[in-house]
Amino acid sequence: MSTRAGNRDRSAATGQRLGWLACGALALLSLAPAARAGSWWNDDWKFRKEVSFDLSPTGANVAATVQDAPILVRLSLANFNYFGDAKPDGADFRVLAADDKTPLKFHFERYDAQAQMAFLWVHVPQLSAGAKTDKIFVYYGNPGAAAGADASGTYDANQTLVLHFGEAAGAAPADATAYKNNATASDASPIPGSLIGGGLRLAAGRRPTVPASASLRLLPAQGFTASAWIKPDGGGGEQVVLALSESGRQLSLGLAAGRPFARYVAGAGPVSVTAPGELSSGAWHHLAVTAGSGQLRLYVDGEPAGSGGVTLAEIGGVFSIGSDAQGGNPFAGELDEVEAAKVARPAEWFRVAVKSQGLESPLVVYGGDAQKEGGGTSYFGTILKNLTVDGWVVIGICLAMLAIAIVVMVMKALYLGRVERANRRFLEQFRREPAERLIGQPAAAGAATLGAEGSAGSTLYELYRVASDELAKRLAYAKPDGDRSVSAQSVEAIRASVDATSTRMQQQLSARMVLLTIAISGGPFLGLLGTVIGVMITFAAIAASGDVNVNAIAPGTAAALAATVAGLSVAIPSLFGYNWLNSRIKAINADQRVFADELIAQIAERHT
Repeated sequence: MSTRAGNRDRSAATGQRLGWLACGALALLSLAPAARAGSWWNDDWKFRKEVSFDLSPTGANVAATVQDAPILVRLSLANFNYFGDAKPDGADFRVLAADDKTPLKFHFERYDAQAQMAFLWVHVPQLSAGAKTDKIFVYYGNPGAAAGADASGTYDANQTLVLHFGEAAGAAPADATAYKNNATASDASPIPGSLIGGGLRLAAGRRPTVPASASLRLLPAQGFTASAWIKPDGGGGEQVVLALSESGRQLSLGLAAGRPFARYVAGAGPVSVTAPGELSSGAWHHLAVTAGSGQLRLYVDGEPAGSGGVTLAEIGGVFSIGSDAQGGNPFAGELDEVEAAKVARPAEWFRVAVKSQGLESPLVVYGGDAQKEGGGTSYFGTILKNLTVDGWVVIGICLAMLAIAIVVMVMKALYLGRVERANRRFLEQFRREPAERLIGQPAAAGAATLGAEGSAGSTLYELYRVASDELAKRLAYAKPDGDRSVSAQSVEAIRASVDATSTRMQQQLSARMVLLTIAISGGPFLGLLGTVIGVMITFAAIAASGDVNVNAIAPGTAAALAATVAGLSVAIPSLFGYNWLNSRIKAINADQRVFADELIAQIAERHT
């Protein structure tokens, strides 16, 4: 029996330690704040979106590093559902580099919060060849922020012309670069929903042109680049899309019988480069021409389409859009995003442009949105701000129940620990002493034999005390000849007293455990009540205001569900704690029953 008791004692100690570890883990899970999801540029901005760039073969397939590229980031419901968290005009947007410290230049070609659509141009200092590691962070959600866009800063110093065509009908197209090479007004019809924001429908009549300027020139030592997105209507003949002309010299880009061409005309005669295939009409295509380093190069949809040797001369005249300098060979179709640079851009530049600006943009990969809340990234702040009074009442009651449950579990665990240790000490000392020295003498004498340490706080000692006192009373009436026997009826009376004491101690061990059962069963129902009331209030408020959208429904519904979370946060720890404590109480009660049976059996053996 001693071996079994020792194993039981060690098992109880191990269970106690595991129980404390479980309670500690639950406390950490319920009370610890949300983990911080990386650094945060500025605490005044509450939200950010991660945007990465895929230059690998499975993405844009860019094999050379590109410097200072303007990248188009399209924001819509397909990848961004949080226009309601930003200022109505997008003035609070900021763009940070991958280090989350360096601000990047950017501007919106269009920002329409009502239509939930935006075209964001970002100056990216470097795109690494073949990599997937480059990324930026788009911050938003600061009502007090001033406008931070910088259109001219979005482009490098070599970019001398960028026309977005977002102006109203009759207005002259404005240059987005710092050189302000604005075009003249024309008879072209603006198209609000073109490839990238606004565009132009070129028809008969006056075409837009850009007057000659010191910045918009082809210099042989530097080179020149011109590009545009076009959507041709089709048809034969020659159609000029872009042309830079001065005194009989001309660099032009267009279509000849549907096939893209680039042409350079100077004193030595024309040099032409023509793509091998025709462009499909009614579809968007990107055309680009570069002149520099003795080469005239044509690019179609971001890919090289031909090149030829050329001896360059300076050209610094009018930049025509949709026709040549004399208005001949007009282009028929839609036009968008006309650009020019005073250098010959590398081939990878056009691949990046097409892969980020086209309707399919494999270069740009849209990541998740994160929210700044206190010391970490969490949405609990938004939920708490939208809680109604009834929700706070329910959560307050749940917190009070959780506090009471924790106090009960801690106090009960400490009390049961003291009882278990005292019972172990009592059993060790009780079994070391001969039974005849302890059984049959008054409890006070037995306690002196066992020592104060062996009896304090032990429920087994209480059973021993009752049994010894009851037996001593009956032995006091023994016969004068020293007979120390008692009747069977007396043994049963002693057993009854011991059983009654054991029952009272069981009640004491289980005292206040009912508070845990109330928390287990009542917490979820109380939380559900708060959720139902919160959802009712949310829908009633939406019906009264008439504002039916996800931004109006989601915050109130999320806040209402917080009441259910509070109820479960009460019930789950209470359930674990109740089962753990109840198992320890059952083990102590079992020890009491075993000890009581052993004690009564020894009394019956020695005194009947």
